[in-house]
Order: sequence, then C-alpha cells, then structure tokens
Amino acid sequence: MPDSPDQDAELDARGLMCPEPVMMLHNRITDVPVGGVLRVRATDPSTTRDIRRFCQFLNHELIQQAENGDEYCFWIRRGA
Repeated sequence: MPDSPDQDAELDARGLMCPEPVMMLHNRITDVPVGGVLRVRATDPSTTRDIRRFCQFLNHELIQQAENGDEYCFWIRRGA
C-alpha cells in the first residue's frame, strides 16, 4: 500500500456489506475534528463508489484511496 496520510481516527468496516460501512462512516466522521482525517478500512467493493459519493454529497474530501487484495482503504478529511 502506498504511503498513507496522517490520520486522527480509524473506522474498521471490514466484513460489513452495503449499506453498513457508509452508515458507520456517517456516525464516525462526527467524532473527527473539522479538517481531521478519518481512515476507513473496508472489504465491500461497493465502498469504492459509495464512499466517494458520501464525500461529494456531504462536502468531505477523499484525499486518498488504496486497494490491497480484498481490502480497501480511504482517507477522508472532514469538511465543515
């Protein structure tokens, strides 16, 4: 996996299927300070689409995304 940005918190959604990872993300992002970074780890391939849309819709920034085998990682900077 490439170098990853610093993070303030992590959400482990591995083993969960849509819509659970995004529902958990919606709750967890509120624990991160504005401008802070949340790392999300998931195994559901639909997260590659759903998390991008989540960020666009709620004005968070998807700063990096990586795939390692069957695991997907996302680094999200919380918007205001």
